[in-house]
Amino acid sequence: MRNEKDTGRLIFDILIVDDVHANLKVLGDILKGEGYKVRPTLNGMQALQAAEREKPDLILLDIMMPEMNGYEVCRRLKEIPDMRDIPVIFISALNGTDDIVKAFSVGGIDYITKPFKSEEVRTRVSTHLKVSWQQRELKRLNDEKDKFISIIAHDLRGPMGGIMGLSQIMADEKRSYSDSAKKEMSATLHKTAVNVYNLLEQLLNWSKIATGHIDFNPQKLVLKENVDKILLIFSESSKEKSISLTTNISEDIRVNADHDMIETILRNLISNAIKFTNPGGSVSVSSQPDDNNMVMITVKDSGIGMNSSMTENIFRIDVNTKRPGTNGELSTGMGLLLCQGFIEKHGGKLKIVSEEGIGSEFSFSIPQYLDI
Repeated sequence: MRNEKDTGRLIFDILIVDDVHANLKVLGDILKGEGYKVRPTLNGMQALQAAEREKPDLILLDIMMPEMNGYEVCRRLKEIPDMRDIPVIFISALNGTDDIVKAFSVGGIDYITKPFKSEEVRTRVSTHLKVSWQQRELKRLNDEKDKFISIIAHDLRGPMGGIMGLSQIMADEKRSYSDSAKKEMSATLHKTAVNVYNLLEQLLNWSKIATGHIDFNPQKLVLKENVDKILLIFSESSKEKSISLTTNISEDIRVNADHDMIETILRNLISNAIKFTNPGGSVSVSSQPDDNNMVMITVKDSGIGMNSSMTENIFRIDVNTKRPGTNGELSTGMGLLLCQGFIEKHGGKLKIVSEEGIGSEFSFSIPQYLDI
């Protein structure tokens, strides 16, 4: 399943398995007429290979095929963890009760007998795609809810406990503190409060994205001005770690972007780059227009990098990929999720290239502003 770029409409991918060319054509024509992406395969082995290459949203599966029948195809498919949730509709000339029961017992979700009616195929396919999509959305929302609970329970409890403990110490009238000690405690208290506020702000923005309740106001922006503004914010923290900040962005580049969102994206990516770069390292921000009226922006660092497992799971809310920075800086794990949501709102994608011990590149695309 993918989103059609211009309209945001969902395009469902359907795999058809039948050893008769005529059946593949008829079914393919019916489903293409409904706007589905259709992949025809002539036997069970081809179907399994096609499903592993690109996971389909639904499979229409014949039973009577040479070498491997439909029952065996479905059984093998359901043994693959990532494929178990694919709805399989059997479509066969077999119409005995035992045949139908067996189809359901191996994992089928529905059964259509041949000769089939076009309207029946369209209706059943549409129904099961809708149910499957709703189930995936429900799982996504539940995962996000669990992430919220985890963050609130863990990431907020720690700093809030620190604030309460430190404020209690400062309020203790029985003890006296030097001016330097008071100043140090006040600074720590303020820093902790800022971290809590930033986390709450990220949670709020993330919840707005998840529920579709966030305002999106793209406008003409001079990219270099926005990048320079964010780099100025991090000038002190980069100096503390002796990290050089450089840019390679043309002053002529204009983007069509939401001001607050683009600044949030840049702020998070540059902050992460500094956080996970060792003292004496470097962070650079560059941009490059492409042929699709988009601008690719890249934040590159010479930091500690990530292994393949971490890059694969970094956007999964059910997998903990948090780690402290090179100077022990805290991480909520929310920043990149927020960036991903904002970038997708602009019709772009966030890409990661990273090598452990070498550094990371975070690249994302946003639309150019075109004077028409």
